[in-house]
Amino acid sequence: MAAIKITDEITVGEGFPLLIMAGPCVVESLAICEQIAGFLKDVCGRLELPYVFKASFDKANRTSIDSFRGPGIEQGLAVLEKIKNNVGVPVVTDIHEPGQAAKAAEVVDILQIPAFLCRQTDLVVAAAETNLPINVKKGQFMAPEDMKPVIEKGAVRGNGSFMLCERGTCFGYNNLIVDMRSIVTMKSLGKPVIFDMTHSTQRPGALGGSSGGDSKLALPLGKAAVAAGADGVFLETHPEPSKALSDAATMLRLDAVENALVQLKAVFSSA
Repeated sequence: MAAIKITDEITVGEGFPLLIMAGPCVVESLAICEQIAGFLKDVCGRLELPYVFKASFDKANRTSIDSFRGPGIEQGLAVLEKIKNNVGVPVVTDIHEPGQAAKAAEVVDILQIPAFLCRQTDLVVAAAETNLPINVKKGQFMAPEDMKPVIEKGAVRGNGSFMLCERGTCFGYNNLIVDMRSIVTMKSLGKPVIFDMTHSTQRPGALGGSSGGDSKLALPLGKAAVAAGADGVFLETHPEPSKALSDAATMLRLDAVENALVQLKAVFSSA
């Protein structure tokens, strides 16, 4: 399996440390982003784990039209640029439309394709054309082997730096299940695999106007995924998850992340 270089200091894939992509679901404010990024940089530094800060400038797939979406691309990228420069960590964010790819690529180190949009050819191709590493979340409606054509869309544009992200599969209505065989199958496609610990605990739309979930399941699922061969984990965290403006039900408390990462690193080291 080919490893993928994220920055001069960070490479993800076989033979490299467990990659951590973590942050709030959405850019709520510069202050909260700085608090989370600084805390996680310190934790990952002590644990010798490579860290990339994650936050979305827009959440275009909210359940309700009244849900908070974020500050938008201009203000959101400005915050991410300050996190990158002031805190000194690489950053990753979602894009939802082809026209956002090049603009976001001026700031971020990784572009992320949301699960609902992973089959959108124009979006995947636009992301690939930036030549940045791409983290593509596998759709909840897709089999793991169905990600091969997604990789091929990037290869057509000369970008082989794709990571595939498992985030659960539809299990009836308003529920997800994680099939750990997916990790093995996607790794067989020759790309690093990331496991989304927190979204995998989601119950989409289960609260009527928003999604529910159970964050207590995040760590057990994360350890299972790492044991199955995941090269990195993605998680969302907040100082006070109940007050988070998006995905409150599935976020880890910021002060619980260090213990989780200690356990994940131990599993990774013994896998």
